[in-house]
Amino acid sequence: MTFVSNASMPELPLRVAQLDGDGGLLAKWDAYVGAAPAATFFHRAGWQHILQTVFGHRTFFLYAERHGVIEGVLPLAQIKSRLFGNALIALPFAVYGGVVADTEEAAQALEAAAEQLAMELGVAHLEYRNMTPRHPDWPTQDLYVTFRKEISSDEETNLLAIPRKQRAMVRKGIGNQLRAEFDTTADRFFALFADNVHRHGTPALPKQYFTALLKAFGKDCDILTVVAPDGTPLSSVLSFYFRDEILPYYAGDAERARDFAANDFKYWALMCHAAGRGIRLFDYGRSKVGTGPYSFKKNWGFVPQPLHYEYRLFKRGDIPQNNPNNPKYKLMIAAWRRLPLPVANFLGPFIVRNLG
Repeated sequence: MTFVSNASMPELPLRVAQLDGDGGLLAKWDAYVGAAPAATFFHRAGWQHILQTVFGHRTFFLYAERHGVIEGVLPLAQIKSRLFGNALIALPFAVYGGVVADTEEAAQALEAAAEQLAMELGVAHLEYRNMTPRHPDWPTQDLYVTFRKEISSDEETNLLAIPRKQRAMVRKGIGNQLRAEFDTTADRFFALFADNVHRHGTPALPKQYFTALLKAFGKDCDILTVVAPDGTPLSSVLSFYFRDEILPYYAGDAERARDFAANDFKYWALMCHAAGRGIRLFDYGRSKVGTGPYSFKKNWGFVPQPLHYEYRLFKRGDIPQNNPNNPKYKLMIAAWRRLPLPVANFLGPFIVRNLG
């Protein structure tokens, strides 16, 4: 499918097309994303294959080009579910998304193509997960914030930047002789992650997904696992790397992790690793306002920054609320907690694939 911008100049036509499996085009896409100031890890081309193969979603990774030079990208995927609705999102399973473009002309061409696509697919809404506002007249979701902060190359400077009470928890973890190890597979991570989300009453993403992330992003994705002195895994985190940023993105903890301050030690060990790797921005990621993770990140001295999730509504009158804060999911969450873990892990992927 190819879209042509109405705003194109005849002598310099701007073309909007879809990313396919061509290796050269994939490389051009990622080169553009790697250099574009507004781009994020979630604009990378690797997400297309993951969304298609792991979750079976239709993807529409749009790019605007002029004379073979990419001027903007907009990765989209459709989630179609009887339970959670039909939507076109930039991008499912990502905290950041939306259009990235060199010019307003390219941005408008990409968004016009996305709206055309949304109407052709018959979706109820189009969603952009922006870090900065773009459509102030659209309905917006103010549920989420992100936490991003610069870190130093000096370990002691980073430690002293953590507020006193939280710093004491880090020192407790160090005193408990915990160790941080990097894993080559998702095995230990998934066991901790699945158990953790089950205790909170939410379905777990499939293990296949985490394995696919490690394979697709190579050195830009890794897993750090914290173990007790006897080698027992206590806490684990899967992180992404993008330019000079680290994004600890998925995490899981054993019930006894709190006794060891393993969660606190985990992020401290990751921060030290990132600083040693030359990373200068620690992205603690998205949290819902007023939740435990929100408070935890603030306790580390990170300042919440609002995210601007914007919605173009086609066949619905309000913004979707597909999150655990929605009261209509209260009974479902309580029931999920009572399921045996193996049953929950088997059923979870069939549900969570449609949450995005």
